[in-house]
Amino acid sequence: MSTSFSASAPPGPPTSDKDSVPSAGTPGEIIVESAAPRATLRSYFAKPYDSAIAAARSCYATRLIGPEEITDKQRLTIGAATFYAGHHTVFQHAHFEFGLENISRQLVWSFLHAHPFYNSEQQSQRYVRQGHARAYVPPESLFFDAAARAIYEKAVARAWGNYRELTALLDPDARAILGDIWHLGPMSHAKRREKVERQAEKRAFEVARYVLPVAAFTTMVHTLSGIVLYRLWRMQAASDAPTEARAVIGEMVARVREVDAQFLDRFDNEPLEDLPEWNLPAADGDAFAREFDAQLHGQTSKLIDFSARAPEVMAEAYRAVVGLTREACSDAEALDRMLNPARNPYRLQTLNIGVHAPMMRALQHANYTFAKKISHTADSQDQRHRLVPGSRPLLVLSDTRQPDYIVPMLVRSNPRALEVYERAMADAWAAKNELLDRGVPREFALYLLPNAKAIRLVETGSLLHLMHKWTMRTCFNAQEEIYQSSMEEVEQVRSVHPAIARYMGPPCHLRAGITTPICTEGSHFCGVKVWLDFPNTPRRI
Repeated sequence: MSTSFSASAPPGPPTSDKDSVPSAGTPGEIIVESAAPRATLRSYFAKPYDSAIAAARSCYATRLIGPEEITDKQRLTIGAATFYAGHHTVFQHAHFEFGLENISRQLVWSFLHAHPFYNSEQQSQRYVRQGHARAYVPPESLFFDAAARAIYEKAVARAWGNYRELTALLDPDARAILGDIWHLGPMSHAKRREKVERQAEKRAFEVARYVLPVAAFTTMVHTLSGIVLYRLWRMQAASDAPTEARAVIGEMVARVREVDAQFLDRFDNEPLEDLPEWNLPAADGDAFAREFDAQLHGQTSKLIDFSARAPEVMAEAYRAVVGLTREACSDAEALDRMLNPARNPYRLQTLNIGVHAPMMRALQHANYTFAKKISHTADSQDQRHRLVPGSRPLLVLSDTRQPDYIVPMLVRSNPRALEVYERAMADAWAAKNELLDRGVPREFALYLLPNAKAIRLVETGSLLHLMHKWTMRTCFNAQEEIYQSSMEEVEQVRSVHPAIARYMGPPCHLRAGITTPICTEGSHFCGVKVWLDFPNTPRRI
């Protein structure tokens, strides 16, 4: 389905054919496109249920049991015995690789990526221009009247118009900054000039995406084990987007039933609908936001708890791994052996092998907890660090009447862009509030919130997994807000545990003077020799 609404925003820079705006409608119109979710089963186990039963039988057999050996009686008795007794690892062997289309970023953030047991490769709004206004539009039967539906779709169209206008406004700024970083001049090689132009365009729509609604569609390759599929089916109401979740998970379950119905239908696993979260009294989201922000004291990420004796405990753990006494290996020596990249080759590996390296497991005994505030779009990337879990908000319980958003630095430095941006934020909240005032369920009204919506969360990780995150996200190529929060986190760890923070930083900082190439980004090198003065080198874009 599609609906046209007049938009005053200019079309912005030309797009490629595949990203071009639909030609239907008069000039200046933006067509909002929507469609039912689509799940395709790209790859799967040939006999997922029988494979699970065979795995269970192999636990008590003198040899490996094959799926082809499973009988009807075993399917009935062993299947029920393992499932209802909670012995679920047998159902974890089977994996299903889905292609998901026409799903909102709100669903991905609030449900599909809100747990650690998945793998996704998702279309990036940072690197893919959003030429078409494609977004989730709730089923017609769920709106109270046509006027409410018109308000919703007009808000989506207006957001896309703002996205195009911001992209056009920010492109020259990004071009100027990158041109200066790369020392671009009249005599510069054409390939270098083309590279700067491409990167400037990407930076412009990367920042402009902040005004797009969380209703915006995405596509992804999404792989799950069988037991996770069971859990998603059971918990499909446990998010800000339960209606969409039911539709998407329903499609995924249908595709699995087509190849092996018994994998899903042999057990009573009905979805839970009466969740305790939905029985809580209404909250004052604006008051919560003010209280949370007060504890941040202007920071993006605030250290609120940590393992006070982390250096001593990690050193003790290291000595336990390698069998050394305190006399043979002091705490300082143990820490240096684990953290100094000049002495520990594991630190230079781009493959994240920490949990497989015996000495590195000692870093799991140090934990740090942060309260942080970043945008919806930044948190969508931050949550991909699945081993640094966070307690993220249910937006339906913490919604604010007042605009509540993050402003990227490229926008802050351009008065005209800031004006467009602030107007976009005001428009998004006004449309959302109008729908709520009309009685539209909060679940659907919140799809109009922009990517810039502020997300407040509490996040905890062990040093082992935070160290990997800080290595990746203190790089200048990292998303702006995650870079900022990571830099703040490292600095706060430095204030309480300087011996630990001493060797934290981006790959180029860790590798400088030890190995080449220094930058691990290859052709994506940011152009700045950060390693010469980390952490003092300013990030300009």
